[in-house]
Amino acid sequence: MYDLTVLRERLRKQRPVPWEQLPDFSLYMDQVLSYMDRQVIRFDEDDGLTAAMVNNYTKSGLVPRADGKKYGRDHLAYLTAICVLKRVMSTRDMDLLIKEELQGDRPIADGYAAFCASLDKALNIAADEMEDRTGDDELADAAIHFALMSYAAGVASSRYVSLLRQRKQAQEAEASPRGKEKSKKDKERD
Repeated sequence: MYDLTVLRERLRKQRPVPWEQLPDFSLYMDQVLSYMDRQVIRFDEDDGLTAAMVNNYTKSGLVPRADGKKYGRDHLAYLTAICVLKRVMSTRDMDLLIKEELQGDRPIADGYAAFCASLDKALNIAADEMEDRTGDDELADAAIHFALMSYAAGVASSRYVSLLRQRKQAQEAEASPRGKEKSKKDKERD
């Protein structure tokens, strides 16, 4: 099957560019949209990034505001992560993970590199899983197999996100004035 062979090859080879290869000059919106088409695997025109989407991601705080009307490396890193993750998780969960990975304590370049390394592993696993599932008579079985792999990974991801959210809430509660007061009272009782 030609389409499946092409897909398998793209899964093996097509990757977002490393941080050092992202443009080190600013891009305008139309250039960003064109650039993002090369950053992620797409087969349909309907699933591409639009200017309205970028504006919504910016308004919601998922992506930093543009410098005037120009977007730099940081923006491309955020948008790459969003374009991949939006297919499998809610905006709320993406927001939590992106803030943790790209806005956390480490530099954006390091968070982007970690994201790309995880994506590389996942794409290679999917390509390997496709090896034995290429016949016309196996389309339904293969589709179910990958749907179930997606389900299993989604369950795991949801649990990790839930644990991360609980940890963040506990940290915020402890950092709040009321949380500090409660912690002080707990220590006094001991």
